[in-house]
Amino acid sequence: MSSKPEQETHQANGAVLPVVAVDCLTSPDRGQLVEPSDFLGPDSDGVEVVVLESRANAKGVREEDALLENGSQSNESDDTSTDRGPEPASPLKETSFSIGLQVLFPFLLAGFGTVAAGMVLDIVQHWDVFKYVTEVFILVPALLGLKGNLEMTLASRLSTAANIGQMDTPKELWKMITGNMALIQVQATVVGFLASIAAVVFGWIPDGHFSIDHAVLLCASSVATAFIASLVLGMIMIGVIIGSRKMGINPDNVATPIAASLGDLITLALLSGISWGLYKELESKAYVNPLVCAFFIALLPIWIIIAKKNAATREVLYSGWEPVIIAMAISSVGGLILDRTVSDPNFAGMAVFTPVINGVGGNLVAVQASRISTYLHMSGMPGESSETAPRKCPSPCSTFFSSDVNSRSARVLFLLVVPGHLVFLYTISSMQGGHTTLTLIFIVFYMTAALLQVLILLYIADWMVHWMWGRDLDPDNFSIPYLTALGDLIGTGLLALSFHILWLIGDRDSDVGD
Repeated sequence: MSSKPEQETHQANGAVLPVVAVDCLTSPDRGQLVEPSDFLGPDSDGVEVVVLESRANAKGVREEDALLENGSQSNESDDTSTDRGPEPASPLKETSFSIGLQVLFPFLLAGFGTVAAGMVLDIVQHWDVFKYVTEVFILVPALLGLKGNLEMTLASRLSTAANIGQMDTPKELWKMITGNMALIQVQATVVGFLASIAAVVFGWIPDGHFSIDHAVLLCASSVATAFIASLVLGMIMIGVIIGSRKMGINPDNVATPIAASLGDLITLALLSGISWGLYKELESKAYVNPLVCAFFIALLPIWIIIAKKNAATREVLYSGWEPVIIAMAISSVGGLILDRTVSDPNFAGMAVFTPVINGVGGNLVAVQASRISTYLHMSGMPGESSETAPRKCPSPCSTFFSSDVNSRSARVLFLLVVPGHLVFLYTISSMQGGHTTLTLIFIVFYMTAALLQVLILLYIADWMVHWMWGRDLDPDNFSIPYLTALGDLIGTGLLALSFHILWLIGDRDSDVGD
């Protein structure tokens, strides 16, 4: 054994005592370390000996390196505990400019996606399957709402996991990916099946007519669309979040808008194509529709087993159904409003403008909810921190005009509404969508509805996320489905009201075309 003492001074009980730091190395022929008493002579009462044990093995080196890394990342903190892992990079030091810059491109991309979805809906509404199986229209808002129920929730959940360091190693990353992908396949299949049942019921109530062939067609189309759309969008979300982390961009600012940018377009295109194909097979090969429906439902046990193996998704698998189902019901109410107005010539343009105003509002509030959730997760787990207790009723001033980072992001997101919608309206007008001529008074009423919608949603998000957090509910799993569904309902209602007022004052008479 070799030892190299280093002399230091140590303050103990008012006296300066020498400290001997000894590095003790074990050797193959020496199985025990020298006891501290071996260094103490008869006159060593005033000497404090500190024996530092160092084991030269790979595990010890890794532990020491981890501790040193942890210590180097502490940001002027008084907590010197070595049990904590490295602190993740905090997203809370962003300026208004950086937030706006990161959100702007995904926001515009998402808006153009909703514009494209509106144009697709304007085309496919004349297809045979939409004419003779009119219940397919009822599926549209429920399936388009899946991006808020599933994909945006997935994006928010993965963004939070990335920001708090739960996806830093390949093993953690793979575990998070497989668990969440299996989870959204379970949710998509169940929600798609329930949406088809709702479509059958809503289609049967008005005239009492029921067709078993059409019911199976709706089930197969809905389940297949939900499954494939969730699979494609989930893979895109994972790539976006991993890429954002590598580029030093906060995933909260870009993941949810990009999820929405392709969500409406992909879902509507899949629904139109799948329902059209299955409708063509309905007469000659009636067995195809029940086979398609049975195939996707039979895959459910596989996805359930995979999701149950992941602790992060196991809880959502058992308790995450309430917001998904209720959000689907809320979106269906907005769909009923759309169904009543889209066929009325006095409401020409509703089919094109509704996905845009609903998509923009849902995208912005999803970004805000994801950011607030990440902010709360950095202080602990849901329900733990007293500083993040639920707010009984936050004031508009605290939501929009305080100095904290969430209020700053709310102001930035609200200021994006007008310039964003102006770009989208110009795009629709250039493509001659909606058979509508944009007039100044129409733009004023449209912008008023859009601003009021986002204002209400951002305020509700500030209250809802904190309220859920204080009640031990993870906002990543519960808040966004409610908020995006409310965005659909509020946006459709305000837009219909604006069109009705414009019709009453006569501004729409000269703008409606064939």
